[in-house]
Amino acid sequence: MICPNCQNEIGDGVAFCPKCGMNFSVQAQPQYQQAQAQYQQPQYQQVQPQQQSQSYVYRQGGPVAQLKTDRSFIKTLLLSLITFGIYALVCYGHVTDDVNLVCSRYDGKKSMNYYLLTFIVAPLTLGIAAIVWQHSICNRIGNELRRRQIGYNFSASDFWLWGVLGSLILVGPFVFAHKFFKAVNLMNDSFNKIG
Repeated sequence: MICPNCQNEIGDGVAFCPKCGMNFSVQAQPQYQQAQAQYQQPQYQQVQPQQQSQSYVYRQGGPVAQLKTDRSFIKTLLLSLITFGIYALVCYGHVTDDVNLVCSRYDGKKSMNYYLLTFIVAPLTLGIAAIVWQHSICNRIGNELRRRQIGYNFSASDFWLWGVLGSLILVGPFVFAHKFFKAVNLMNDSFNKIG
């Protein structure tokens, strides 16, 4: 227990504060409860939505960076052509970080760092690790969309149907990339709003 008058820590059941002498007896109970309630009021000011900056949202644990919600296949394709593929690497690296941030506390998994996968693990496994990574990350995004009750169907089957089998009709991988970025944007938007 803490004395509301002098903030001295005192034991339970004590009638008087040993430091300031405040009376905690039954007769003084209403004054004590009122003083205790005043002391327990939060000492911080809650941030109103209009006062929040664009780059941060304040949650229980402090500021959390806003996740990007404007990724698109066309933008990624054009900027990747201009930067000789560097933009796509950076984009997928950030998507991996976003998925780990949003999903890991619920599914207990962590997707491999995309740069490690691209430059070391995928070449050593002749590309098999990249396929497993893509299957896994699509499932994680789809599960998170369902958990958040977002009405957009996405899963690893989209990767296999559009990304792999769809490559036979040439446009399949483009459809998959569009669905992938849309799913990530929806997941990130939900995270930005409700955590």
